[in-house]
Amino acid sequence: MRYVALLNWHLAATTRSATLPGESAMLAKLIAEFAGSPLREALQWFTREKLWINEQHLQVCRIPAPTFFEQRRSEWMLAQFRALGCVARSDRAGNVIAHPVENREGPYVALTAHLDTVLAPRNNEEIFPGPDNRLHGPGVSDNGAGLTALLAIARLLSSFPGLEEIFRGVVFIANVGEEGEGNLSGMRYLCRQSTTGSRIRSFLILDGPNTDHITSQALASRRFDVTITGPGGHSWSDYGIANPVHALARAIAFFTEHRFPGSGSPRSSYNFGIIEGGSSINSIPSQARTKVDIRSESAGKIDEIASLLTGAVERALESENDRATGGKVTGKIKEIGSRPGGRLADDAPILQYVRAVDAHLGIRSHLDCASTDANIPLSLGLPAISIGAGGQGGGAHTSQEWFHPEGRELGLKRILLTLLLLLRDLDPSEFPRPTGNGSRNGSGNGPANGG
Repeated sequence: MRYVALLNWHLAATTRSATLPGESAMLAKLIAEFAGSPLREALQWFTREKLWINEQHLQVCRIPAPTFFEQRRSEWMLAQFRALGCVARSDRAGNVIAHPVENREGPYVALTAHLDTVLAPRNNEEIFPGPDNRLHGPGVSDNGAGLTALLAIARLLSSFPGLEEIFRGVVFIANVGEEGEGNLSGMRYLCRQSTTGSRIRSFLILDGPNTDHITSQALASRRFDVTITGPGGHSWSDYGIANPVHALARAIAFFTEHRFPGSGSPRSSYNFGIIEGGSSINSIPSQARTKVDIRSESAGKIDEIASLLTGAVERALESENDRATGGKVTGKIKEIGSRPGGRLADDAPILQYVRAVDAHLGIRSHLDCASTDANIPLSLGLPAISIGAGGQGGGAHTSQEWFHPEGRELGLKRILLTLLLLLRDLDPSEFPRPTGNGSRNGSGNGPANGG
């Protein structure tokens, strides 16, 4: 069986030894040894198969997957995993779960990427490759890059006999509900309700392409729907009754009188992203609403800003009703999303692993704080980081989003080598020894582990 030395290294590895003195040098040596010998051919595969990888990227991005409507893309990903020989299924939340080989019990290292996008293409022509090899269109970077990386790693493992046994502890997850009002629903289900999730020891989350960051701190947020209602009426004959749009405009103005630091500590922000109301220019609206996103590195600061929002709405309602000569307005604030915070310790093994890999590959990266699928496992005290999947991109969450595949191979090598190190942390007593026949279940019937 090929890669025997690599497998024996995993089985003999000391769990969480990366925190021991001198471990950085040992990690560097191990990475260099295995990148240069048993894994050399596998790592070169990413360059050899870049046309296939680019084609998968184009195909997945042409399948619309706005938040709450990821089913078509989910079904496509499921079919691709099964075609690559993975044991794959969908769970109750709509996440796609795939194993390189049959592995019902775990433990697992999760490699994840979210399925949904903020904007969705209306037709295939909105996702198109340009003459400079850039891919253009909504979702091509966030998170077409991450989903493509899942398929690239899965195909790599199926292309080298025996390698899938080395990575049998990996579970691929294409999850729903990361963007906007999805409120991390796929990752919440995975971490809090799924039997598979209970067996995951660490999370390597792929979000976007760029490799210059490692998200190790989860940015907490709260989201609110503010709705103001009134009797409504004719703009001339009913003039003078309280107007919900006027009240909402005052509420936003009152709230934005407060200035919150966009830099410094704790960094905080707010955004009124949607405003709705009214039916015609000559009708007094019966309803107006807005949706606001509040974020901060401090949970206490988020609560403080949320209280200011409540105060601004109450003040606006009072002001509009005082001015009215007729029917009054009322208001309601509903929380529609809450993302928990959390952070890794600076000496966490998962951070040491990815930094060691970055040093080997010459990647210059920095730690950052962001809101990603990593929020959920980090809030539960589970090792998790979010990184880019390779390549370059920009314009996320806009119709001008783009992705360039230059440097994608570097990002994929980074993922593979980091997975290799994360697998060392699986308890050797739980890490099953292979049968040596490299068997895989091609029927696509997933393991009966509850999801």
